[in-house]
Amino acid sequence: MTYVVGYAPHKHDRSAVELACQLARSLPEPVVAVSVVPRGWGTPVAAGTDREFEQWAAGEGADSAALAAADLAQHPLVEGSAVWVAGRSVPQALLEETAERDAAILVVGSGDDAEPGSIRLTSKTDRLVHSSTVPVAIAPRGYHTSRGVTRITVAFRDDDASWSLLTRVAEISRRASAQLRVVTFLVRPSRRPVTSDVSHAETQVIDLWAVQAAAAQAEAQAHLNSMGLTDDSVHLHIAEGADWAAAVTSVDWVDGDVLVLGSSSTHRLAQVFLGSSASKIIRHSPVPVIIVPGSATG
Repeated sequence: MTYVVGYAPHKHDRSAVELACQLARSLPEPVVAVSVVPRGWGTPVAAGTDREFEQWAAGEGADSAALAAADLAQHPLVEGSAVWVAGRSVPQALLEETAERDAAILVVGSGDDAEPGSIRLTSKTDRLVHSSTVPVAIAPRGYHTSRGVTRITVAFRDDDASWSLLTRVAEISRRASAQLRVVTFLVRPSRRPVTSDVSHAETQVIDLWAVQAAAAQAEAQAHLNSMGLTDDSVHLHIAEGADWAAAVTSVDWVDGDVLVLGSSSTHRLAQVFLGSSASKIIRHSPVPVIIVPGSATG
């Protein structure tokens, strides 16, 4: 098993390596940084040009691997290595490397348009998230930490996928000697400016959600206790807010936290389907996010 890192040298952001090494400090596995360079087309007509292109790409790959090796060297307690591969699609090449190396997690960084400390999915990352059969960890832009994972927060929705995910993450938190926090995000939309029966009905529905969320969390606590986790190692929280930003930021986030989200669908043809709520949670998360595909939660 390994942690595979998608390494992009021209981004000047080493957050993915930082996150992978953080994970490796908590659950030791080798870290492999993979740089993907363009592959030539190999057509007879463009044979000469193609050879020159391949030589250029090989040079880029070797330089990128050297940079990745230097970044990994900053983490001497982690077993790390760096390679480069040629491919016409960066996501596809990373997925192939992930499968070939029997990776536990694929780790990537955020888009260049992300504010420091925040997460933005690029088109390439979005494809990885929707195609990967292993969890995908996304680091906030500029992420840096010297700590291991000290607390794992699970976004809990009280559906089949969430229960399966909760059980799996509970085992991981025990192996990593990390605290486990179960958070249910509850968005309370702003009250309408006029009073109506519909507005009253909406208020009743939202209040019912809160009651159901509290009951589900109590069940989650009992389930985790039956697995051998003590009350001291498990924390329950309902994060409420007028919008997703308020709900996510209402949670106490500290260095050493990671957030785990499950897929919105367990259908075998959609290993990870990011619904609108999951996408909004990711966008506002100030800590690394690990997205677990539906096929991996069962």
